[in-house]
Amino acid sequence: MSVLISKIEDNGVRIGLCFAVLLFYLSHAADWFRIGFISQMENIAYDKRLLLTMPETVDNRIVIVDIDEASLTAEGRWPWGRDKLSHLVESLFDKYEVAIVGFDIVFAEPDESSGLNVLEQLAENQLKANEMFRAQLQVLRPHLDYDGRFSETIQQYPVVLGYYFNFVADREEASKIGQLPSPTFVKGTFKGKRIAFHVADGFGANLQQLESSAMGSGHFNPVPDPDGVIRRVPMLIEYEDEYYSSLSLEVVRHLLGSKEVKPRFEKPLFGGKGYAGLEWLTVANKLIPVDRRLQTLVPYRGAKGSYPYVSATDVLHGNADKAVLKGATVLVGTTAPGLFDLRSTPVAEAFPGVEVHANLISGMLDGTIKQLPEYALGAEVLLLLLFGLVMAIVVPLLSPLAATIATASLLLLYFGFNFLVWTAGNFVLPLASGIMMLLSMFVLNMSYGYFVETRGKRQITGLFGQYIPPELVDEMADHPADYSLDARSKELTVLFSDVRGFTTISEGLAPTELAELMNLFLTPMTRVIHEQRGTIDKYMGDAIMAFWGAPIDDRDHAKHALDAGMQMLQRLDEVNAQFVSRGWPEIQIGIGINTGMMSVGNMGSEFRIAYTVLGDAVNLGSRLEGLTKGYCVPLIVSESTKDAVPEYAYRELDRVRVKGKDKPVVIYQPLCLVEDLDKEWKAELKLYREALRLYRGQEWDMAEMNLLNLQRISRSPGLYKVYVERVAQYRASAPPRGWDGVYTFTAK
Repeated sequence: MSVLISKIEDNGVRIGLCFAVLLFYLSHAADWFRIGFISQMENIAYDKRLLLTMPETVDNRIVIVDIDEASLTAEGRWPWGRDKLSHLVESLFDKYEVAIVGFDIVFAEPDESSGLNVLEQLAENQLKANEMFRAQLQVLRPHLDYDGRFSETIQQYPVVLGYYFNFVADREEASKIGQLPSPTFVKGTFKGKRIAFHVADGFGANLQQLESSAMGSGHFNPVPDPDGVIRRVPMLIEYEDEYYSSLSLEVVRHLLGSKEVKPRFEKPLFGGKGYAGLEWLTVANKLIPVDRRLQTLVPYRGAKGSYPYVSATDVLHGNADKAVLKGATVLVGTTAPGLFDLRSTPVAEAFPGVEVHANLISGMLDGTIKQLPEYALGAEVLLLLLFGLVMAIVVPLLSPLAATIATASLLLLYFGFNFLVWTAGNFVLPLASGIMMLLSMFVLNMSYGYFVETRGKRQITGLFGQYIPPELVDEMADHPADYSLDARSKELTVLFSDVRGFTTISEGLAPTELAELMNLFLTPMTRVIHEQRGTIDKYMGDAIMAFWGAPIDDRDHAKHALDAGMQMLQRLDEVNAQFVSRGWPEIQIGIGINTGMMSVGNMGSEFRIAYTVLGDAVNLGSRLEGLTKGYCVPLIVSESTKDAVPEYAYRELDRVRVKGKDKPVVIYQPLCLVEDLDKEWKAELKLYREALRLYRGQEWDMAEMNLLNLQRISRSPGLYKVYVERVAQYRASAPPRGWDGVYTFTAK
């Protein structure tokens, strides 16, 4: 026992680190915070198990009548007239004797293709006195009222229509088109139950005339996972406190002759106030498992073609095989690429959306849909806790070989239990989190001595010596454990600098002269960055990329970056003086600076890795540097940098939407420290703010007059010339209605 206690004490750091890893994965499993990478790996693990166990057989009970390319070629482009759809429905039931038809299509707009509306306008206006015309129109109206014909047709047969819900950020902007069916569950049905329904903001439903004639309707909204893949479909969607069924659920309900869908609640095993208990929906004698968001996993049978396909044009012309369609459940949908109903799924990147619903119907009828109830989260936590404790306490005490064997055994046991539950219990338990946790602990134990105990200080020195000043490297090397090379998200400031017209300059110099010129330019610029505690990310030919705030924390990273940018412009004057004395051309630079959240750390490939920053905030910094030439200024900063460094006075340049970003940003030119701002600049800025107000208010004449005055008096007039030209452009071609003064750049 004393030996065991001693071993535990000697390996206390490793055991503690393993417990930290365990806590990390438990936090993800318990949904305290979700780790995107783990969730993505979980999705991949789910897909692999699904592909491995799919039956890959054809279900002849469900037939897809396909509006395919052949149908569009034969019948004309979509949408077809509803007289043709009436004929399609009549043929399916009268000639081919199908059991039920579901439309994975919405009929939200009236069909005016017959020209009836034109004839009625003539009867009300130009031909109002022509009784013969009006009488003939009365005879023709029933034949030309395609919506009425389609409505009468579907009223005679068991037809289920489809529609969709909208989910938008601004509910006021959500469209509400057509007529929703009666809800499956009315307001108050789930009162007191903590169920995370998908809540819709609007809808696109069928015409009221068609909705009232159909046997039923169901939404066909799939819900893609964050990676864009369709793995589940909500069985119920909430809209204005009422609940609406999916297309597949409605088809099954009518197919089985059931009048209602019933929720089935289960009591939690160990109590639990937060557990909603809604694990199933019941239709007739069928149990349909749902997760905590009332979603059902799609039980894919296989790749496309797991259900018979019949071209719609063959049905219309009586050329389809009656043996295939007789007694079948028919879904009418499209696989034509131009109609945009192809989805990314675990079985194919371009999978027909209509076949997703076919898989759901088949799974509901056969009871093959896998269960993923809310309490699966608790099961995952228990498994992680059990295996994690064994791994954290036992493996650090073993030799490398014994630790490897023990880890492999735990991995096999974890995977085997999970796969057994998947196949025998038809139950989904998360897999990736447990496998990743065990592997993480193993790698941690194996690498601890080499990477932490013996090489930490040397690694810090070797890695960062090329990026930051020697004095900062020494500061880091004194406490290497305080600095992590792993990628992390952090607020930093990034600077991009580039020489304008460098290609032209380089063409006029010999290679040796060009190399000397670059050395004389980059050395003082780098020295300025180092003096301001900056990290050189990389040199890109004549360009410099640097950032502040990592690897050493710097509360004033934005100010240090801006100080560096301003000093680089001052130092450039000295550099140009040397260039002139050597007979070289003077150079001008553009600098862009942005502050924001960035990913910083060791990144790269197995061939090369570097300490760098990535993210939207980095890209914006690069875009700002690219804008300096267009605004005739040497340095541009973002609003976030400006707000972080109030010590400087700024000139607002514009509101812009740069390439690659939808949200507009305000850009500024730093002029000098606030206390150094002279009266001339203050007066100019006041006049310029008024000019901007007039420009954004589209008062072009007044704006132009102010801008021309500014050109005459300013020591930096290039910006105002840009606006004068833009005013002329907008005067000739007015901006769109609702223009908010934002200028959109389409190039980098």
